[in-house]
Amino acid sequence: MPPGLPAALVKEGLVLLATVGGPLFLVVLGVGLAVGIFQAATQVNDSAVGFLPRAFAAVAFVWLAGGWMMERLSGFLAQAVVRMAGR
Repeated sequence: MPPGLPAALVKEGLVLLATVGGPLFLVVLGVGLAVGIFQAATQVNDSAVGFLPRAFAAVAFVWLAGGWMMERLSGFLAQAVVRMAGR
């Protein structure tokens, strides 16, 4: 294994993590912002009103984009194993 390979794999892994996790984070952030505005407008301060829409949005997004996310992550893992083996 070349000496710079672990650092390169960590860097590529973090970029991939941002690429795969970024859209999920933005969806949950957008839903949280909308729920926060709704709670401020209606003065409903129930914790379930703040949590459940974000949880449902996250589950729906993973259900819709989970295949793409797993494809990217498994491709990176396969590539990393091949590169570490030195082939």
